[in-house]
Amino acid sequence: MAIEELKKFIGKTDEPYLMEVEKGAIKRYAEAIGDPNPIYHDEEYTRTSKHGTIICPPGFFGWPVKSRPRLSGVRKELLEAIMKAGYKRLLDGGSEFEFLLPVRAGDILAATGRIADVYEREGKAGKLIFAVTETTYINQNGDRVANVRSTLVCS
Repeated sequence: MAIEELKKFIGKTDEPYLMEVEKGAIKRYAEAIGDPNPIYHDEEYTRTSKHGTIICPPGFFGWPVKSRPRLSGVRKELLEAIMKAGYKRLLDGGSEFEFLLPVRAGDILAATGRIADVYEREGKAGKLIFAVTETTYINQNGDRVANVRSTLVCS
């Protein structure tokens, strides 16, 4: 499969899936990353803060409301097409986070993934495919709270 076939995925989006943000999950996540900031742990402290409740540390967006396959939709289709094209080795090329608004306990976020770019480069060991996805998180009020841009490198 030529790169032109893989580029046909650019702009395709997944169905949104819902993420529920629970207080307990926020506290466990903050504890796991070793962040002692009371804004992530202490409900009494946060009642008088500008947020009114505990908020999520950067990078945590809650848990899926319903379980879903780890990789699904258009991202799964793109990965299958890349592997079918002979690119069997995958490397996480990193993620960029853009935090726009605080995510609060009790929020319900709709996460929507989109294929932002697919391109080819020549590496020392041959051709590489770069697949860039973007996920947008929107809260129950319709406010965009975060964007995540991730790159997958395939050889």
